Amino acid sequence: MFKKILIANRGEAALRVMRACRELGVATVAVCSTADREALHARLADQRVCVGPERAEDSYLNIPAMLSAALSRGADADPSRLRPPRRERRLRRGLHALRPGVHRSARPPSPPHGRQTRARRIVEKAGVPVLPGSPEPLADVTDARAVADALGYPILVKAAAGGGGRGLGVARDPDGLAAAFAVARTEGERVYGNNLVYVERYLEQARHVEVQLVGDRDRHVVLLGERDCSVQRDRQKLVAEGPAEGLPRGVRAKLAEAATRAATAVGYTNVGSVEFLVEADGTFHFIEMNTRVQVEHAVPEALTGVDLVQAGIRVAAGEPLALRAEDVVVRGHAIECRVHAEWARARRRHAARSGHFTPRRARHPRRVGARGRGRGRDRGRAAPRQGARARRHPRSGSRASQAALAELVIDGVPTGVALPRAHPRTPPSSRAGPCAPTGSRTA
Repeated sequence: MFKKILIANRGEAALRVMRACRELGVATVAVCSTADREALHARLADQRVCVGPERAEDSYLNIPAMLSAALSRGADADPSRLRPPRRERRLRRGLHALRPGVHRSARPPSPPHGRQTRARRIVEKAGVPVLPGSPEPLADVTDARAVADALGYPILVKAAAGGGGRGLGVARDPDGLAAAFAVARTEGERVYGNNLVYVERYLEQARHVEVQLVGDRDRHVVLLGERDCSVQRDRQKLVAEGPAEGLPRGVRAKLAEAATRAATAVGYTNVGSVEFLVEADGTFHFIEMNTRVQVEHAVPEALTGVDLVQAGIRVAAGEPLALRAEDVVVRGHAIECRVHAEWARARRRHAARSGHFTPRRARHPRRVGARGRGRGRDRGRAAPRQGARARRHPRSGSRASQAALAELVIDGVPTGVALPRAHPRTPPSSRAGPCAPTGSRTA
């Protein structure tokens, strides 16, 4: 097991890793900007290092500063995997170059995970259905137009190194293809450092279902149920619900089998999830593999009782999985709602907002089964420069989640709490039908 872990993140993500480390008896090193010196994650860590000023690019995304922090404090691992992918790869290379003994709590993703077209080919060869699309990245919009004409519109133009709902453009006709191509290429270069794109068929009405799993170095893969993440805005998830309700007969088992095949085909190690689009008739298609602990990890944890962060750290340390498929029992129902610090504008456009909120002005629901997690524990601060998610609320059951959200109080910053309050009232049967709330996407 590791002796000391550098937590290269902030806020609730850092606290979650810190909690797992404390239970495993692993020391922690927190990093912070000058604005976060007194933040809870900086105060609770065994050691802390200031890595730069408030601006994220100069602190949390400053790779030389992160490397210096890891080496100066003798950290054995960096578990975060929560930075933008381009900087994630740079930090990983730097850690291994400067100190070969530095491990990670999630094995560095091999090229198939970062290159969507190659990942599609590998999982398709393993028998996992994928959406029709271009087999290789496209050089220019002319090549994209040829593929689009063969597939038929609408199509989705995607960054080849993408994921997380970034680097996407929808073209509903030939006239919109050039604009969608430019959007995907520009955002792919900015976020992932790669401007290659590809296209695939766009599904107007489909559900976004993710299968949670964990695998070890001996290629044992254990599934931890699935969740429905179809309620989204701007291709970012607002509500995660597990197990996914209203799936056609037999589809749940087929999704589990497909996820296992995908993870085995790429030799995946550690905690991750395989994402699918599910149509109303039960037809499903592979989207991508998320090679990290996602924000929605609280849903499978609530359903199975398995601590995913601890499992990831143990696997990264070289331990075999103590968990077996027969040990996993999904009990009950869980819903997680994201509440963002944001200001609602006209025409449903939202903008991130900044501000401070304190324990006296931010109250979690006091209900059995309610679990509030966010930045409002101690003089919480939401800063657009570093993200503006205020809170997450995992809760068992749709009516129970409504009751918990009705009691949620966050003052000091405007929030979008009205959105998750509204969505869980929709009966599962209507969410599963042709009026599903989202189309083809990755997140």
